[in-house]
Amino acid sequence: MHNIRPLPQYLAGRFHGWKATSYAENSAWYRRLATDGQRPRAMVISCCDSRVHVTSIFGADSGEFFIHRNIANLVPPYAPDGLQHGTSAAVEYAVQALKVAHLIVVGHTNCGGVAGCHAMCSGHAPELEEKTSFVGRWMDILRPGYDRVRDLPEGEQVAALEREAVLVSIENLMTFPFVRAAVEGGQMSLHGLVHDISEGTLFQAVDGGKSWTAV
Repeated sequence: MHNIRPLPQYLAGRFHGWKATSYAENSAWYRRLATDGQRPRAMVISCCDSRVHVTSIFGADSGEFFIHRNIANLVPPYAPDGLQHGTSAAVEYAVQALKVAHLIVVGHTNCGGVAGCHAMCSGHAPELEEKTSFVGRWMDILRPGYDRVRDLPEGEQVAALEREAVLVSIENLMTFPFVRAAVEGGQMSLHGLVHDISEGTLFQAVDGGKSWTAV
């Protein structure tokens, strides 16, 4: 395939630095992970945004989190015959194969996907309404959240929709039969968080998402 190019030198250099330091100092641990397989305690669903780095936020080591990232940290409703299988497949594997004890949805401030959803739903981004827009069709998942914030003062709507992106995802997770069974059976708990990028703070949904408190 003629379009494949060598890795940029700055990334190759960072890899060699990691291999000489972090890997060299923990090589036995990495070999154990390779041999014994992964046993993460939690799955984290977060946004693709390059500013959101959940392993750094929680100080996590390799093998600790099963992480899935997508635009605006969304989970579609359970739909075996649908087309949005990437996130659903990750959830299925985490719950049924890895038996994670916690499933955490992490949203964040200044989310471009959420801002795009708000613009689309309020009629200011017709390009996202096109059937050919992958982003628009993905952000359709969040339309129920927009309906819940549309009557707020305009300046508060986007921030509220960022929280709704977490709550809608948790609501949709509960439509998966195996997620509901694990939660109701006490084998797994669901958590909703929003990370404020500029302040470095973390807020968690409480009272079924009716309010948010600092972690």
